Amino acid sequence: MIHIRRATGKDVEPIVAMLADDHLGRHRETLDDLESYHQAFEAIDADPNQFLAIAEDDGEIVGTLQLTFIPGLSRQGATRALVEGVRVRADRRGGGLGAQLMRWAVDEARERGCALIQLTTDVSRVDAHRFYHRLGFEQSHLGFKLLL
Repeated sequence: MIHIRRATGKDVEPIVAMLADDHLGRHRETLDDLESYHQAFEAIDADPNQFLAIAEDDGEIVGTLQLTFIPGLSRQGATRALVEGVRVRADRRGGGLGAQLMRWAVDEARERGCALIQLTTDVSRVDAHRFYHRLGFEQSHLGFKLLL
């Protein structure tokens, strides 16, 4: 049975392993030195507008996502939820766990009074685009980024 909970410091290494386990992550993540990840975790964990979630099955971490709550002035002062870092462990992909994680995120956003939930996904992740469309997400914006 899948249990979704807030991540703890001991979950950092398996989360990073999932982030590194795809064609994009293997070039930008590393398990060689986890210090920067632990520092980032401490900042996330201390921020009440952040929820780093993990999905556990019989004590094993099998999925993760980060949910950020962003208060804003637009949409009549609405709060929005931003989903980042959605990953399912390779041996668990295709079994509905990703959809379960996303349903949890939508429910959590509703519970916190968010007016909308949004996410970005790399243009090369065509399978992810289909996945989010199946869950009812609409492709509505064009995103930009500047690496610093």
